[in-house]
Amino acid sequence: MSPLDAQGPGDPAPPLEGGAVDPDQFRLAMGRFATGVTVLTTFSGGHDHAMTANAITSVSMDPMLILACVEVDARFHEAVLESQVWGVSVLAAAQRPVADWLATRGRPLHGQLDRIAHRRGPATGVALLEDALATIEVRTTAVHPAGDHSVVLGEVVSLSSNEHPADALVYYRSRYQALK
Repeated sequence: MSPLDAQGPGDPAPPLEGGAVDPDQFRLAMGRFATGVTVLTTFSGGHDHAMTANAITSVSMDPMLILACVEVDARFHEAVLESQVWGVSVLAAAQRPVADWLATRGRPLHGQLDRIAHRRGPATGVALLEDALATIEVRTTAVHPAGDHSVVLGEVVSLSSNEHPADALVYYRSRYQALK
């Protein structure tokens, strides 16, 4: 019988033999998981806030819920907690420069979207990127601390899909790639 077989429901997992998992090995392993690339947006303090994110997933169909994982130290974190509404723009491969720009640490806070084509969402007013494969507007329903991130859970209040889909932008093995 393995140690896992002896566990009951809700019992914590036994400690790993040999110590903690190496952070570099963790990054390497997670890099083998291909993800879509999105831009998260919100409006707070009189300004648009945006960031590139790949830790996004659907959670439930009834009600329609999605989640995003946001680093606690990111400027976007405070803004999205304050505003309680956010947008998700699923990026096309041609939008890689947008992903690069909005992933740049230390970029100016004001005017982040000045050179990026966008429109206001009909339900929340958050910025949604033009030419995105899909856009989703979300109202936050819960926030859960998760290490150095927060899991922001929200209900979908509006969405749209591009009528002329292009190749998707994905992140795999620490770099952007097109998914045809």
